[in-house]
Amino acid sequence: MKRFEEGQLSRRERQVMDILFRLGQGTAQEVLAELPEPPGYSAVRAMLATLEAKGLVHHAKDSRRYVYTAAVPEKRAKRTALKQLLATFFEGKPENLVASLLDPQDQHLSHEEIDRIRKLIDS
Repeated sequence: MKRFEEGQLSRRERQVMDILFRLGQGTAQEVLAELPEPPGYSAVRAMLATLEAKGLVHHAKDSRRYVYTAAVPEKRAKRTALKQLLATFFEGKPENLVASLLDPQDQHLSHEEIDRIRKLIDS
């Protein structure tokens, strides 16, 4: 689980985790159907087995199929992904992320969106 905490999952592994969070659970076939530019079925099964070995997913047997679910809470996964995003692109500083979001050249936020951000900051 240490690799997960450090944000060291591959792009595909992150995609699979996102799919499992979104669906709640899924078989290898269901995960495959949700992946953009999907690899082969065997590759998805191998990826799920790898994620299970890392302690990030677990499975239950349903007849002849394995049904996979995330073994870590989605909130924790989001926090870890955000830490990785901050470290990679924003020098680990949340203020740099916010400044980037508010840059008028990059974003065209509506007055309502700006008001919601202000309320979040105030609270």
